[in-house]
Amino acid sequence: MSYRPVKTTHADHACGHDDSAGHDHAHDHHHDSHAHGHSHSHGQECCAGQPLQTPTSNPNSMAAASIPAGHTLTRLRIAQMDCPTEEALIRKKLGGMTTVRGLEFNLMQRVLTVVHRNDALSAIEAAIRDLGMTTEPMAIAAKAVPREPVGKPWWPLALAGVAALGAEIVHWLALPEWLAALLALAAIVISGTGTYQKGWIALRHGNLNINALMSIAVTGAVLLRQWPEAAMVMVLFTIAELIEAKSLDRARNAIRSLVQLAPERAMVQLADGQWADVPVKAVAIGQSVRVKPGERIALDGVVTVGRSSVNQAPITGESLPVEKSVGDSVFAGTINESGSFEYQVTAESTHSTLARIIHAVEEAQGARAPTQRFVDQFAKVYTPVVFAFALAVALVPPLVLGGGWHDWIYRALVLLVIACPCALVISTPVTIVSGLAAAARHGILIKGGVYLEEGHKLAWLAFDKTGTITHGKPALTDTALLDTPAGVDAIRIATSLAARSDHPVSHAITVAGRGNGTLPLEVTDFAAIPGRGVRGTVGGVLYQLGNHRLIHELGVCSPTLETRLGELEEQGKTVILLTDGEHVLVLFAVADTIKDSSRAAIQALHELGIKTVMLTGDNAHTARAIAAQVHIDEALGDQLPEDKLRAVEGYARSGRVGMVGDGINDAPALARADIGFAMGAAGTDTAIETADVALMDDDLNKIARFVRLSRITRTVLVQNIATALGIKAVFLVLTLLGLGTMWMAVFADMGASLLVVANGLRLVRQ
Repeated sequence: MSYRPVKTTHADHACGHDDSAGHDHAHDHHHDSHAHGHSHSHGQECCAGQPLQTPTSNPNSMAAASIPAGHTLTRLRIAQMDCPTEEALIRKKLGGMTTVRGLEFNLMQRVLTVVHRNDALSAIEAAIRDLGMTTEPMAIAAKAVPREPVGKPWWPLALAGVAALGAEIVHWLALPEWLAALLALAAIVISGTGTYQKGWIALRHGNLNINALMSIAVTGAVLLRQWPEAAMVMVLFTIAELIEAKSLDRARNAIRSLVQLAPERAMVQLADGQWADVPVKAVAIGQSVRVKPGERIALDGVVTVGRSSVNQAPITGESLPVEKSVGDSVFAGTINESGSFEYQVTAESTHSTLARIIHAVEEAQGARAPTQRFVDQFAKVYTPVVFAFALAVALVPPLVLGGGWHDWIYRALVLLVIACPCALVISTPVTIVSGLAAAARHGILIKGGVYLEEGHKLAWLAFDKTGTITHGKPALTDTALLDTPAGVDAIRIATSLAARSDHPVSHAITVAGRGNGTLPLEVTDFAAIPGRGVRGTVGGVLYQLGNHRLIHELGVCSPTLETRLGELEEQGKTVILLTDGEHVLVLFAVADTIKDSSRAAIQALHELGIKTVMLTGDNAHTARAIAAQVHIDEALGDQLPEDKLRAVEGYARSGRVGMVGDGINDAPALARADIGFAMGAAGTDTAIETADVALMDDDLNKIARFVRLSRITRTVLVQNIATALGIKAVFLVLTLLGLGTMWMAVFADMGASLLVVANGLRLVRQ
């Protein structure tokens, strides 16, 4: 398990991961950790204290939190749990149980996560059954993939509709009242039994949900002998509920298309060398799989035989196929365009890149965005207030003003119909889920609704350099022997030290040495010097290979060398030097290349009004040179991890800050930023598990797409809330004026729900 420091700027940024354990901070994975260049303020203190760390990949997920001794985490699928109506009932029921430690609801996937005492599961299931709901325990690792709902027969509802229409006709023709009453009651019984059952359960548990309110309203209409209207209201409500459920299923199943990308079977080589078609769940890591042209790839792996072009759009969002040959990675759910090849499986079906993406989106669906939290709190106040107001409308005018009881009670019943904030409550999760699914289709993995919603507020975006703005594959450009003692092969020693590191700069020196036929020497006592370089003993002498900062700290930098380094750095080159502690033996200069997408990405961000800054461990000259080429607004060089953290904190004072990085040493800044963007490299575990947002194909242009999607999402949220409240306000006024009827209120309430759902679903096509 790896950890990531807690976000400190937002209540929802609870925690994340960091793969810092066990890595060389100078050379491993962080592409700026050489910190090439120098600063004359080396004695800077690190940030006071260490950030709190917690083992969870989703800051909003209780499933990843620590479970107390004697307790168990159980996930229950509850088919009847569709909206906050059911959540409120369950929360109130289970919240009073001393054996329940915590609850987490994922309404879009109908999954309840409970932390409870080991012996309490049966009592919990019994309590939920008492609410008229059924439970289905799920394995902890099981995905909350939505199932196709079991279809109900349509004819009872159609029959109820005919009966309600018959009651209307009987009333219109002035036929005997008992006939209208009979038809109306038949319609109510056929279509409204479920509503009455759920309404009674809600009232019994002290909850005023839509079922309770509708039951009261229809019963009141029956008592007022409004037979046709009572029947039509119940039938219309049931039809609207059915339509709404279908619409919600569309949002709920937005991720199902991803689930269906990977085939269920694969052609696998068995132990005896024969090839057989077997279920993917039975394929083990290390087995060979054969893929034909046009087939979907079933599992993650590495190509071992053949070559082809693969459409990776389902994973990375790339529009063009990617050439694959021996040694290249392939991903489950992608499409083999041409050619046949074999690959060795590197991950089981439940742990493939696709599976991790699906799981991440599902986790994100369960996390409440700020607007959703506001709406949920508002709904808790809104419904009782409207109910109390309806009660006052029924009692005050007749008692105080001498109004007719029949008219004012009827108006109160109409108010009850519009008292439930269904449209308001469902508008946010539908919109957020649609946005998350749209982003996933484009290779943008967003780890929570909070990040999607808050993305429109970004004022600054900070970038790491190497591997983010540049390719991270520098090449050696200059080599110069300096103060080298006789008999010392400085270049060979430097190459030997560089070979022990996987840092891109070190790799450039290693590659050049191999090209020249340089054989490495034995290195002992090898160690990383965080932010500066590495050291090791060769031939009994301690050597250090590092950046300009290291040379200064060791006190071996001369004015002549300073001038020479300045010239190279002015050219945008990164310098690394070898020293024995007394002399600087050899100088290497490397240069990186800028990604083609970087300039366009920065321009797109500027067009969106977002300012940019580059934070790099490279020297200030290199930083400015690279920044100028891609038109980044500001550039800070000589940045150690704690310096990047302080820089992000500084920019945060002038607005929301995003941080884009790909290395371990970027973790503190990524954690401090309001939104952390990781270069996903098409399936990097660290990126998928730790980032707020992962760019699956490392394309910086997708940050602008993310911001635009966030702004569209925000607009849709505002539209939906305004629509829901506006329609209710109109009908509130109409009802008080005596112009509103119950069936009109049903149309208004359910119509608003359908409008906001349809509006939210527009995001899926973005």
